[in-house]
Parts: sequence; C-alpha cells; structure tokens
Amino acid sequence: MKIISNKDNLQILHEDNHLIIVNKRVGDIVQGDKTGDKPLSEIVKEYIKVKYNKPGEVFLGVVHRLDRPTSGIVVFARTSKALTRMNELFSNRETQKTYWAIVKNKPSKAEDKLIHYLKRNEKNNTSKAHLKEVPDSKIASLDYKIIKELNNYFALEINLHTGRHHQIRAQLSAIGSPIKGDLKYGFDRSNPDGGIHLHARKLIFVHPVTKEPLEIIAPTPNDVIWNAI
Repeated sequence: MKIISNKDNLQILHEDNHLIIVNKRVGDIVQGDKTGDKPLSEIVKEYIKVKYNKPGEVFLGVVHRLDRPTSGIVVFARTSKALTRMNELFSNRETQKTYWAIVKNKPSKAEDKLIHYLKRNEKNNTSKAHLKEVPDSKIASLDYKIIKELNNYFALEINLHTGRHHQIRAQLSAIGSPIKGDLKYGFDRSNPDGGIHLHARKLIFVHPVTKEPLEIIAPTPNDVIWNAI
C-alpha cells in the first residue's frame, strides 16, 4: 500500500475530507493520558493545521485506540459526522480487523478460534482470560492462524470478533503463547524499544460518507523479525 506521507515520523495511510488513518509507531499514545506525553491525536492535528493552513482549533475525533506498545492502524475522524458514523461501525462490528503477532511458543493448533471471558483489573491495567464466565467478565472471541515459522518464533494472523481491553494479549497468553516483548502477559524478556510484537495490520470497512469499501494495510515496523515476514 502506498504511504501518502511520512513527514515528522507521521506515516499516513489514507487521507480525505472526512478521515485520516495513520500507522502508529511503538510507544506513541493515541490520546493524552497522565504521562503528559504528546499524543498522536495532537501530532495529527498539527499536521492538518499546517497542511491546510487552518486558523483556530482543528477538529479531530478519536475513533478507537491502540495500546501504547502496539503498532499499526489508527483511524481519526476529521468531521463530527464521520466520527459518529465510524463509532457506529466499530460498535456494531461492521469493520474487519486483522492483527499480526509474533510469539515464541507455538500454539498447539495451527489455527483455532479462541473464546474466553475477560475480566479487567483496573489497578494493574490488565485483563485475565477465563474459560468460563466469572463476575464482571465479558466474552472475547478471535480466530488465529500461524502464517510463518521463523527460526525462534511464530507469526500469527489474528481476526478479532470482539474488541476487549488487551484482548489479543490476554487470550494468546492464556493458551501459553504470550506476544514477544509482552512482560505484562508472561513473555520473559522486554523488547529494546519497550514495545511488543503486535501490529494492527489490516482494516476493512465501508467509508462512512462516500460509502466506498476501504481496505487499509499498515507496513510493519522496521526490525529483523518483522522484516522476516
């Protein structure tokens, strides 16, 4: 997929009057938080302000988020109409989300559907996957398949059916295959950049205004393991 702009480390995958879709780097936060670090939303706002010479405040709606250590596709809305409609698409699960993950421990099956009940722990910002429903848990479902065997790792392609907190991280950990670098979910070593090998690779949806089908693909980060795929 052609990258529209790579200015100031902002990798833009799609841009029109209603949407701007970027390839988030490991370590970027999508929205402001208690760290006080500059969020991706502010960087995108500045890009729009300069590119289109916009006076005053730029409108930018955050449609969804990605965890800070994760890379890949993030969608922002440039109009309130697009934001409302994109929120509906995401909440009604009218989007198709595909992730890539690198794990060290080979899953017992080459492909499978995982169903767990996730319970979130606000205190340590994790989710635990249970095989049976427990109080305050939410059902989580995904499909995975092994797409490549590397020297010491396995690359998985994951299609999400639900969008729960840390869902992929918790569910892969629950089957004994935590994501590379993910100390929080049982991997034994951190990655040098502090990130994890989880990448929001592809997003398919119908444009909220033009009604055209869109397929967005985000290039993986530039490192030895991702490059091997």
